[in-house]
Amino acid sequence: MERKITDSIRMGRKDDSIDHQGKAFLLFRRRRERHAAGVQPLRIADIRRAVRAALAEDIGPGDATTLATIPRTAQARATMRARQPLTVAGLAFAETAFRLRSSGVQIKLRTRDGQRVATGQVLLEVAGPVRSLLSAERVALNFVQRLSGIATLTARFVDAVQGTSTRILDTRKTTPGWRRFEKYAVTCGGGCNHRYGLYDRVLIKDNHLAALRDAQPNAIVAAVQRA
Repeated sequence: MERKITDSIRMGRKDDSIDHQGKAFLLFRRRRERHAAGVQPLRIADIRRAVRAALAEDIGPGDATTLATIPRTAQARATMRARQPLTVAGLAFAETAFRLRSSGVQIKLRTRDGQRVATGQVLLEVAGPVRSLLSAERVALNFVQRLSGIATLTARFVDAVQGTSTRILDTRKTTPGWRRFEKYAVTCGGGCNHRYGLYDRVLIKDNHLAALRDAQPNAIVAAVQRA
């Protein structure tokens, strides 16, 4: 499994406060807001939309090699296994990829999102038309590899701070179009979601302060008063 991770994971502090030395600080309305924790469910409509787009991108007008070499009636079974220890995320995307290619596929999930598995552990089993399995496998793997990679590395950070008051938060530095999915993967690894976008929390950063550098009495005070 790929262990690639978005660079959006960072350490959270016990108290969110103004940091004159850092790059950013938070402002809360009246009370401190809690960061979302736990595995947050994804909407099936969002999963299907993303998988349909990925299949269309990969298959185009047709899987040339599979159509040229594999008989229409051929059937097969396949398993998806972990090649190294990991924390699982994204199984619903894999299942959707196979089902969108054929209503005749049969899928058995052997793990669940958020579960830690050992090398060789079977994640899922799938059986059905070979053409459908071959044309969907890369899309299925891409989703599971990417999201499991994020969950796996998040889990490492979570383990590293176990026993302390520190929480692992994510940011907005996500793959364009995949924010909801990657933030979901962070929660699968035990991390917490910070803000989802520019709309749900005030976060004054260095660029905001730079734009207010001539404000009186200083940029930070001006920003806080206007917020």
